[in-house]
Amino acid sequence: MLAMNSCFGLFLTSAKALSRQRSACRPKGFETEHRANNPLDEPVILRNHVIQIFALANFYTSVFVNVILFDRGRIGACPSRKCVLPDILDLFQVRRQSDTLARCCFRGRYRTMKPTVYALLQLMTSVIRLRLSLQLEIVALRHQLAVYQRTTKRPRICSGDRILWSWLSRRWPAWRDALVFVETGTVIAWRRKRFREHWANLSKHGKQGRPQVPKEIRALIRKMSEANVSWGSPRIVGELHKLGIDVAKSTVDKYRMRSRKPPSPTWKTFLNNHVRDLVSIDFFVVPTVKNKVLFVLVVLAHHRRRVVHFNVTEHPTAEWTAQQIIEAHPWDTAPKYLLRDRDAIYGSEFRGRVRSMGIEEVLTAPRSPWQNAFVERIIGSIRRDCLDHVVVLNERHLKRILTNYFSYYHRWRTHMSLEMDSPESRSVQSPALGKVVQFREVGGLHHHYERLAA
Repeated sequence: MLAMNSCFGLFLTSAKALSRQRSACRPKGFETEHRANNPLDEPVILRNHVIQIFALANFYTSVFVNVILFDRGRIGACPSRKCVLPDILDLFQVRRQSDTLARCCFRGRYRTMKPTVYALLQLMTSVIRLRLSLQLEIVALRHQLAVYQRTTKRPRICSGDRILWSWLSRRWPAWRDALVFVETGTVIAWRRKRFREHWANLSKHGKQGRPQVPKEIRALIRKMSEANVSWGSPRIVGELHKLGIDVAKSTVDKYRMRSRKPPSPTWKTFLNNHVRDLVSIDFFVVPTVKNKVLFVLVVLAHHRRRVVHFNVTEHPTAEWTAQQIIEAHPWDTAPKYLLRDRDAIYGSEFRGRVRSMGIEEVLTAPRSPWQNAFVERIIGSIRRDCLDHVVVLNERHLKRILTNYFSYYHRWRTHMSLEMDSPESRSVQSPALGKVVQFREVGGLHHHYERLAA
């Protein structure tokens, strides 16, 4: 179709050029004078023009049929394949003497335009032949691709390949038919990934969304969730709200600590929950100036490290020991558990009395004083702070010394386990109360300090 359009365009162009050249060869006023002198020749001139136009049409049609459709090669390339153009002039009964000038003029012009027409026809033929070569090249490449697909299971694909096929999938409707080295779903996934990356890059340059949570609040959320394993996010949100910190539940969900195991309290928490119901007892001996041995019984409440009861005897028995438990916990103040060692002094009478009070005994392992650490520690403090610095005269003297020491111990002595507070809690005195005054305790072995107004 393109070749026919080209031939028709060349035909019209040649006819117009021929008409202009004939008019240019005549002198000015020739047609007017000739028409005036020979009025009968005007139809003859018009007929000659029509004959020339049909001759050009005959030439281009013959060239199209022989060269384009039947692939006869270049015109005149071989005498045996030379085109024989039928002369359309023979179709008209024309007088040879009247159209001699027209025939000579046409044949001269035909010889002049012949190389140009050949060049244009060669161009169109080369275009057609180049398209054929392109199709052959496509076939060869498809064959090589099929061989490569049989020999390679998974081809290596770079980012440039992904970008190219993502672009082709948007611009070319038939891209699925030409795609063979990956699945079509893979290309769609590439395009979606490219879409996400595009908008992600745009959002990075823009304004941030929610404000960042301060580092202190994040640490507090983790600390709360770790210390309170049974707390959920709403509970932590409420606690933070009471502290003047307004955060969303999603923020707490993001930063809270999550344990893989079911919620379970720590041993410290477990002991703190039962510390009010734990009491430890133990004996320690004190030599006197007369080389006698006195036995001191200490009953220690684990909560606030307070000495509930103590007594001194030279001859301890199970009945005496049971009586001390009754004096230490009268009426309904008996603890739930009593922690002691396996000394023989705690006989059947002691155990019966303790059981009747509703107290459950917990025994330590043999020769394992570290299992009753609280009472062992208070015995060590008594020795270091008091008894190592005095000479005990008798039982009454020892009771008076221990009474003074326990009074100092409960009211003024600070403990690290109580966050530097005493068993009987002390208030913090500000400097505005006055200057610091020193007071003697335990006969001058220790002192306590208070602020008093001058």
